[in-house]
Amino acid sequence: MIVKGGVLAIPQANIDTDQMYPGKYLALITRQGLGKMLFEGLSGGREMLAAHPGAAILVTRDNVGCGSSREHAVWALADWGFRAVIAPSFARIFHENCYTNGVVPIVVEDPAAFEECLNAAELEIDVEEQVVRKNGRELARFALDPLRKEFLLRGGFLDYLATKVTRVQEWVERRKSVPTG
Repeated sequence: MIVKGGVLAIPQANIDTDQMYPGKYLALITRQGLGKMLFEGLSGGREMLAAHPGAAILVTRDNVGCGSSREHAVWALADWGFRAVIAPSFARIFHENCYTNGVVPIVVEDPAAFEECLNAAELEIDVEEQVVRKNGRELARFALDPLRKEFLLRGGFLDYLATKVTRVQEWVERRKSVPTG
């Protein structure tokens, strides 16, 4: 899977989930349309989005996704069209929510490589090879948990799980014929 597209760089650490998706909208429980509120809680956030139409990759500094554990923040990113987030570090629950919802969470720890990502207009991410490229040149390699990588390659956890339903149903049927003791 290749993620290629424009970059929205926000050179700020500790962008929290309330800045990404304000709590006043938490009553909305559908994933569609949440992008309309993306970065409403971040000073200048909506203007940054407007200046980068079609951006598919968010690049931000340390501890992205800190704050409350709202999954809505990742839903809003995905609804807007972001397919990957690059940062030196992620808040743990936000990191999990990215995997679960098919948004590639990429940790780039090397400062020089990260700065190149932050200053890029466009990047290409090869999820299977776990590499970030700029103009065909490798900038950074990154690690993905092998199982969660499968989630990403299938579009998120629920899409991954859907590929397992038939096997689970077959197992249940086989169990019905096993004598219980």
